[in-house]
Amino acid sequence: MPELPEVQTTVNGLKQHIVGLRISDVWSNYDSPYFAGSLTIKDPVYFRRFKKDVLSATVISVERRAKNILINLNNESTILVHMKMTGHLLYGKYAFETSAKDPKRKKDPWQPIEPDSLKDPFNRHVRFVISFSNGRHLALSDVRKFAKVTLISTDILHDSLHLNTIGPEPLESDFTFKRFDARLELRPHGKIKQVLMDQSIIAGIGNIYADESLWRAGIHPLEHVENVPPAKRKALFDAIKKTLARGIDFGGDSTSDYRNVLGEKGEFHEHHYAYQKTGMKCEKPGCKGTIRRIVLGGRGTHYCDTHQVLKGR
Repeated sequence: MPELPEVQTTVNGLKQHIVGLRISDVWSNYDSPYFAGSLTIKDPVYFRRFKKDVLSATVISVERRAKNILINLNNESTILVHMKMTGHLLYGKYAFETSAKDPKRKKDPWQPIEPDSLKDPFNRHVRFVISFSNGRHLALSDVRKFAKVTLISTDILHDSLHLNTIGPEPLESDFTFKRFDARLELRPHGKIKQVLMDQSIIAGIGNIYADESLWRAGIHPLEHVENVPPAKRKALFDAIKKTLARGIDFGGDSTSDYRNVLGEKGEFHEHHYAYQKTGMKCEKPGCKGTIRRIVLGGRGTHYCDTHQVLKGR
């Protein structure tokens, strides 16, 4: 799942390319009986209303809240996109092609024209497209159909059910160590990695950046919060900020499907210290450990067996 750095990288790209553009059309082939009655475009009835409400609106700004992309329009509404497991937004020029034998063909009717990076196979499976008045498009590639798109009145956006339970942003200037420590204390008996990934505790941290931050701070992912001493908590606070900022600097992590808005890979996956480094020598200076893998909460979890040890071991 795209985490804070990938979502921020996407937002940065959208700010560069779509602000000031007017929406001329909207398309979607999401259509599942399971989502009937939901307030997302996966419900065809909702999508028709969504389309009516956004047509002719102009994008005035783009921002991020946790793992959500917020596209603000000049009609006082906001398109919220959560890319979920394998979704990513792409900007460029597309052509809509239907098969002569099957005009209603739903599989990949949108073919990328430019830039060439959109032609990466990982950018297929387009499920949702916004067409702009400049002839360009914003396409949502979503192979597993997990992504969420909805429309919310901007004035109630942060109080909506989509955002109102999310914790503080870890890269904001007001996210101090004191505040971080208080957030951890909301779940003192929880395993530290799972607490970090709880979006109601802290926004935006997922599997990759939790592993990398804990490696940097020297904390075992199974350690209970109550057993992490103040010095280690401060090290973790610093590690989170540094690791997330580093992820943004490298344009996100493309270990899996993630691509930026031009369809290009990020580079953070080339700079891991722990995540998916199973069996490799730990790169911490002076450490002679090996990176191990366990499963925690159904997620692959990576740590050093030497400088990340459980309390008492």
